[in-house]
Amino acid sequence: MRTVTVLGAGGWGTALAIHVARLGTQARLWARNAGHVDRLRQERCNTVYLPDVLFPSGLLPTASLEEALEGSECIVSAVPSHVTRQVIRQVAPLLRTGVTFVSAAKGIERGTLNRMSEIITQEAGASQRVVVLSGPSFAFELAREKTTAVVVASLDSEAAEAVQAGFRSSALRLYVSGDVTGVEMGGAMKNVIAIAAGVVEGLGLGPNAMAALITRGLAEISRLACAMGGSRETLSGLSGLGDLILTCTGGLSRNRQVGIELGRGRPVSEILAGMRTVAEGVRTTEAALELGQRFRVELPIVTQMADVLAGRTETRVAVDTLMLRRQRAETDGDREAARPL
Repeated sequence: MRTVTVLGAGGWGTALAIHVARLGTQARLWARNAGHVDRLRQERCNTVYLPDVLFPSGLLPTASLEEALEGSECIVSAVPSHVTRQVIRQVAPLLRTGVTFVSAAKGIERGTLNRMSEIITQEAGASQRVVVLSGPSFAFELAREKTTAVVVASLDSEAAEAVQAGFRSSALRLYVSGDVTGVEMGGAMKNVIAIAAGVVEGLGLGPNAMAALITRGLAEISRLACAMGGSRETLSGLSGLGDLILTCTGGLSRNRQVGIELGRGRPVSEILAGMRTVAEGVRTTEAALELGQRFRVELPIVTQMADVLAGRTETRVAVDTLMLRRQRAETDGDREAARPL
């Protein structure tokens, strides 16, 4: 890949642009805010999200989609999930045929309940190749060339292998998968469970409770993903278990931090007002709950987090409700969820 366009100059988009530019690829980093782009050009650093990480010479920040897309062979979508459709709709008329899209956002669109790859296909057209990049990865660490491993998933194996080859470095290892649904649902759902993990931390419930929450959270994610056509094996890998562990325990996790503050008694509106980055799990929770209803999959942790975020219940009550649910065999429901309904 000679030229890669990254849409979205938040932490993750900036880290990916820095990464590909270090590989000798021409990287264009697009942001809609012209003032933000001016600062990126002047400072050669994203001081808002990744302070002290200087841009390689091959990285060009721009507020012009035309400039960002000119001659690009690969477009990375790293904008928040709730604006993905709007941005891809703007991009679509400027595309040439055969461009490879890399979806790097983790979420579910409210209303449609579409995954990000579905939105890209709908807006950019079926002729464009779409690859999903997901896994345990903090922008801060990739930008500092810390060892990271992720998954690239696509129905087009050649496209996935091209991204695998084009993005590989001594700091980033990529594994190929054909299970797009499983990879995307693992990436989206883990953010909801991470909020619950933060609640456990904020309430001071201890490591026993945290281990139980992560394990049962994985079971919940797996049931829904498998009911939608994903593979249980995928959810035990990097884009499922790996991403879940990192987001539930890592100090850089925005979703975990939201949960910690909820556990300490702060209202969600106040927490979100003080954040400069998006906690995708807040938006994903209700969408995930709707998917559970659509596919007739029970999601007790998601249900309680939806009630907490909506102000319908307190965090301590939510935990007590989970603990006092009817006891059952550990694998109840797994057989039914192992195939699409």
